Amino acid sequence: MSNTDAVEWPAGFRAVTAHAGVREAGDDLSVIVSDRPAVSAAMFTRSRFAGPSVVVSRRHAAGRRLRAIVTLASNANVATGEQGAADATEIAGHVARLTGVAEDEVLISSTGVIGRPLPMGPIRARLTGAWGAFDADPTAVARAMMTTDTRPKTAVRAVGGARIVGVAKGVGMIEPNMATMLAYLVTDAEVGADELDGALRAAVDDTFNSLSVDSDTSTSDTVAVIAGGAAGPVDAVAFAAALREVCLDLTEQLARDGEGATKLLRVTVEGARDREQAKRVAKSIVNSPLVKTAVHGADPNWGRVVMAVGKNSDDLDIEQEKVTVRFGDVEVYPAEQTGEVLARLTRVMSQDEVDIGVTLGIGEGRATVYGCDLSDGYVRINADYTT
Repeated sequence: MSNTDAVEWPAGFRAVTAHAGVREAGDDLSVIVSDRPAVSAAMFTRSRFAGPSVVVSRRHAAGRRLRAIVTLASNANVATGEQGAADATEIAGHVARLTGVAEDEVLISSTGVIGRPLPMGPIRARLTGAWGAFDADPTAVARAMMTTDTRPKTAVRAVGGARIVGVAKGVGMIEPNMATMLAYLVTDAEVGADELDGALRAAVDDTFNSLSVDSDTSTSDTVAVIAGGAAGPVDAVAFAAALREVCLDLTEQLARDGEGATKLLRVTVEGARDREQAKRVAKSIVNSPLVKTAVHGADPNWGRVVMAVGKNSDDLDIEQEKVTVRFGDVEVYPAEQTGEVLARLTRVMSQDEVDIGVTLGIGEGRATVYGCDLSDGYVRINADYTT
């Protein structure tokens, strides 16, 4: 199901959104809660400048029994010192009282500008004031999480008699080193804590950790899954597959909506020594500004792709004579570029989804990574972000 279709929470989950004064207008605060005791798994940024919200959430997530998630949009609460830590702890406490769960069952995320203290006056007033019904749907939560995103991102899959629903945000400062941006997954499936953790880590490695918009790793990256169990047990293999599908759906939505992006870019490298080499080479392609601008301009300049492969100078087993490059299903290296081939390539590169394939001719390793083109829109968004 696409993020334009109506999405409802799985059984046992509800949510609320509100304006808490973090930004000038629009909802900037969201809370998701499980009405039942739950098991959970979470992964966080490895940035050395991880924000206080991440630090608090890491501590709470260690118990594997998260039940509530609160997000503040437009302020990262990063590089804010002891006050930032106190603010994150206070907010988690207010949400615990609001939802009736234990404080260490609350995950808190903040996203936005770095280095500014949270406006605790209006946030505190909102969290301690009167609240309406917890009737916000996943799309409303995804919209309240947005910063420079242009559209909310949701995904859903069924597994047995249960459902998995995901929401995500993030279109810039994205090359994850764990998960990426903010992504929350909730399910009414009954799943063991170890099983849930393993399924999340495997899914993240193939999806969020294979995404790059601009090669920059955020200080606030968080991905978490909460399983409430209202729908009963499901097949473990089917659950892991469905969880991966939700993560992949969100990953491609994030890539399509990359800051200033007009095209989704997929790069698949196969025939590598192992998966790690395949992923490393694929990332060098998807992160190349020259490749990304060629994709933006529908320019079939395969020389930029072989350049990106070749700059992996420590991979001594990569040999020019064994490498092949494809744009879509058209081989461009080594191949003769006739007029007919160039016409086909122009059509391939003009699509809103562009696939680049590379075979290294070494072994059986394979990986696909996801990204987007690079336009002047990216420069404008980030040049003017805080001014």
